[in-house]
Amino acid sequence: MYDINKRSTSKNITIGDIAKELNLSKTTISRAISGKGRVSAETRRKVHEYIKLHNYRPNVIARGLAQSKTYNIGVILPADANLVEIPFFQSCLMGVCESAAGLDYDVVVTTVTDDDITLLKRLINNQKVDGVVLTRSMVNDLSAKYLKEVGIPFVLIGSSEDEEIIQIDSDHTTGCCELTNILLKSGTERIALLVGNQNIVVNRSRYEGFRKAFQDLGQYTDSDLVFLDLNNIVLIQQAVNAILDKNVECIICADDFICSRVLAHLEEKQIKVPDMMKVASFYNSSLLETHNPPITAIKINGKELGITAGKKLIGIISGEESSHKSLVNYEIVLKKSTS
Repeated sequence: MYDINKRSTSKNITIGDIAKELNLSKTTISRAISGKGRVSAETRRKVHEYIKLHNYRPNVIARGLAQSKTYNIGVILPADANLVEIPFFQSCLMGVCESAAGLDYDVVVTTVTDDDITLLKRLINNQKVDGVVLTRSMVNDLSAKYLKEVGIPFVLIGSSEDEEIIQIDSDHTTGCCELTNILLKSGTERIALLVGNQNIVVNRSRYEGFRKAFQDLGQYTDSDLVFLDLNNIVLIQQAVNAILDKNVECIICADDFICSRVLAHLEEKQIKVPDMMKVASFYNSSLLETHNPPITAIKINGKELGITAGKKLIGIISGEESSHKSLVNYEIVLKKSTS
């Protein structure tokens, strides 16, 4: 039990602090503050008594949103997305806009980076939105942490280990495992993997799927053929050069940005696909679809992710219960690049 006579001297009390002090979940605290969702009258009384005693400031934002809807939802895009990634985020945004329009909501768009969420904070502090859709999940996700602290409803397009976050995603680990498994069973033995930033959750999931395929077949994953944190063109080219000296039969790229640079470098080296090197990608895009030969890839519907996220968020804003995680189907498309 907390001591009602003990006044906190901190000016930065968070929902996490309140939850710990009252031995309740952060979700329960958030619902008690916002007035949304199922919370007993006694629990709500305790929470409001505590935040009044300790001068908890963010509850002003949350209660303001609860009392007067803006009928806007925010979509938060990564400001540091590269040109190849942008179509995916555009598809997600279009999906959110479609579902929002059908439910009489409008969409406000802003951006964040890994270490700067200033624009997101301004959106919330100015009470511009009733809830938020995050479109990328980081290992140390400042946006998600902030939104939980202020008690604003939000959903994540992506995956997180935090089970309190509502997530909409495809099963990247299973999909990547399945594609790698197909290649291994086809007789392709020496397979290299090129992956980007390991602080991005989806990259870790794709790497996990790759490793699982080898484990499921009782085979060894050669660590010399796995290249991580390839965040620029130079690193990708260096990885391809190293691969060409290792008798590799196939290069799997974790995303279409890496794949596009791999294909360009192989062409410069006059390495023909698939005659001299097979190539596949764990994420498909229009860029890869127009390549000759077409590239084997996992097809993920970004617009469907956005539609699902938008509907889910507006439902939560309206007080509906929601499952922890929703999965959107993927499709493995086998094409000439691995034949």
